Amino acid sequence: MERLTSRLTNKHVLFSASLAVRLALVAYGDHQDRTMVVKYTDIDYHVFTDAARFITEGESPYNRSTYRYTPLLAWLLTPNIYLSMVFGKILFVLCDVLSGLLIYRILRLRGLDSETARRVSSLWLLNPLPMGVSSRGNAESILAALVLGTLLCMEGRRLIWAAILYGLSVHMKIYPITYALPIALTLRTPETRAERDRQSWRRFIGFIGSFLNAQLFLFASVAGGVFCVLTALFYYMYGWEFLHETYLYHLTRRDIRHNFSPYFYMLYLTAAIFVSFNKVCTSQYFLWYLCLLPLVIPHLSLSLKQGVGLLLLWFAGQGIWLGPAYFLEFEGYNTFLLIWLAGLLFLIINCFILIQIVAHYKPTQTPQRLKVE
Repeated sequence: MERLTSRLTNKHVLFSASLAVRLALVAYGDHQDRTMVVKYTDIDYHVFTDAARFITEGESPYNRSTYRYTPLLAWLLTPNIYLSMVFGKILFVLCDVLSGLLIYRILRLRGLDSETARRVSSLWLLNPLPMGVSSRGNAESILAALVLGTLLCMEGRRLIWAAILYGLSVHMKIYPITYALPIALTLRTPETRAERDRQSWRRFIGFIGSFLNAQLFLFASVAGGVFCVLTALFYYMYGWEFLHETYLYHLTRRDIRHNFSPYFYMLYLTAAIFVSFNKVCTSQYFLWYLCLLPLVIPHLSLSLKQGVGLLLLWFAGQGIWLGPAYFLEFEGYNTFLLIWLAGLLFLIINCFILIQIVAHYKPTQTPQRLKVE
């Protein structure tokens, strides 16, 4: 009992401390915004708030130029207008900490002991990148919480809730649609030994047939229904502008501001002629995969030295990029070429790290599901 109490206390200290640090960053950000030339708050947060203000005035959130998100986000942030400008940041911070809690619960359901699950989830909770992104007013933490919530419900065999959260996440931002195939593979009917031993063409037909089952149909129906209902509702309210700004714009998006994508310099040089799929990669995009990384770490055979080395390599890639980016943004030097070269190096580093993760991943048999305290 004493050991259990100690573990629970340690867990509560971790989550409380991570929340406190994020709230402190929100408070510091307000001070920096008021007293310094370089602002702490993300420009997107002001875009969100302006869109919410238009909603409170009975108008479309898309009256705010560059608002290219679902109206649901602007509706969620109307307390920024009615209560306080800091409401949205607190919401994002809470979702950020909630993501850490979801990581912990998923790991516990997969059979990890409380101490190990706590240590792994601390890689998210004590990570300065998600801390900074959420406290600066970026909404990516909502997506992280929705995606992780989907995974937790899948692990806990709560398929309808998983489908609801998944449909909502795809509505909020289109990128979780890429998780549809892994989810389908998880829900397909397992092949029997006899089916695996059949001729190749029969095995192929059997593989396709394994996707035709009640669980997958239920998940697809509920998730698709949630997405379609929300899309139809906001199309009724805001028309074609909603569809274009929320979804279609991102397929033909051009962004010549410096970012980590290796395409950015080409877009900068050919801004008048180039139109293609989204070629933008800013810091908050890293959260798309960082929130999933703690779930993979227990299955990696990397040594501590190798893991730390890869982590330092990733931060070194960011540091090399941030140097010329600073001189462009704040000193006015023409460092576009250096930023592009640094982006290429960062891409190579990310590919190398991904290869190492795949090479050292050791899948294990699914352990007996545990109750989470």
